[in-house]
Amino acid sequence: MRSIETVERAPVVLAEGAVIERLNRHPSIRLDPLLINTSLIYDETGRAEMTRIYREYIDVGCRADLPFLLATPTWRANGERIPASSYRERDVIGDAVRFMTDLRGAYGPYAEKVLLGGLLSCKGDSYKPAEALPEKDALEFHRWQAGRLAETDIDFLHAATLPALSEAMGLARAMAETGRPYLLSFVIRPSGHLLDGTSLAQTIAAIDGAVEPKPWIYMVNCVHPTVLEAALKNQPPEVASRLVGIQANTSALSPEELNNSTETQTEDPEVYAAAMVRLHDQFGIKILGGCCGSDGRHIEAIARLLKSSRAKDDPRGRPHRCQG
Repeated sequence: MRSIETVERAPVVLAEGAVIERLNRHPSIRLDPLLINTSLIYDETGRAEMTRIYREYIDVGCRADLPFLLATPTWRANGERIPASSYRERDVIGDAVRFMTDLRGAYGPYAEKVLLGGLLSCKGDSYKPAEALPEKDALEFHRWQAGRLAETDIDFLHAATLPALSEAMGLARAMAETGRPYLLSFVIRPSGHLLDGTSLAQTIAAIDGAVEPKPWIYMVNCVHPTVLEAALKNQPPEVASRLVGIQANTSALSPEELNNSTETQTEDPEVYAAAMVRLHDQFGIKILGGCCGSDGRHIEAIARLLKSSRAKDDPRGRPHRCQG
C-alpha cells in the first residue's frame, strides 16, 4: 500500500513539474479567476489538457520505476474562494482528488509508488510576504481546506510556495490537526532566508518546536536549484536533514522578476538536470521535481542523469505499462 515510507526508503524520488503555468499559456484554456486550475476538471478541454500534462510527468517516473509525488489541483480551492465561485454547489475538493486518483489508478502496479499530496498555499500572493497572514488568522483560514482534503483519498497534505513564517506556522497547525502527514515548501533567497527575511534554520526550528505532530518533511519550490545550493552552503546540518526536496524553476531569476515576466523563462533540460542532481549528490536532496518553466523534458532529463537501472536498461521506457 502507498505510504510516506515509500519516499523515506527510496534514495531518490521524482515529482511533477509545472502545471498551472503551462495551462495558463495554453491558447484554448482560461483559468478561473478564483479557483485557477481546479475548475478545469469540469471543462472538457481543460480536463483533457491537465490529464495530458500529469501523464507526461507520471510516465517519466514509471519508466524510471522511481517513487513519484503528485499534487492535487487545489492550490486556491480554499474556504473563501470556493463559496465565492460558480462551483459553490459542487464537491470541488472531492472531485479534484477523484480526478487525480482515477488518473493514478490507470497505472496499474506502478500506482502504488505514486503518492498524492493535497495541495494548499498561502492566502495572498506567494511572492509578497507582507500579505502573509498572522499565525492565528492562518490557522482559522486554512483549517477548512486542510480538513476537507484530509477526508479524501490523499496520502499527505502539501502546503507550497510559502513566503513567510507566520502563515506557514498557522498552516502547519491546521494540517497537524487533521492527523495526516504533511509537508511545507518555501520560497527562499540564495542567502537561505524566506522572503520575509526569516532564515530556513529559524523557520524549521520554530515550526518543529511548536507544532505537534511536526511536519513530515520540508521542501523548497519556485526557485532555481542554484538558489537552494547557495542557501544550503550557509545552513547548519540540521536544515539539510529536514529539508529534503525541491520543485525548482528552470530560471535563476528572482521571484519578483519571474512574476513580472510576460514569457516563459526556461533553460536547457540537461543543464537544469545537472544542477538538480548536484543537489542530490552534495546535500542529499532526494525529492526532485519542477516548477515554473519546467515540463516533461526537464523531469525526464533528471531521471536520465540519475541513471536508475530501468531507465538505463530500457531507455525507451515500457509504454505498455507506463501509458496510463
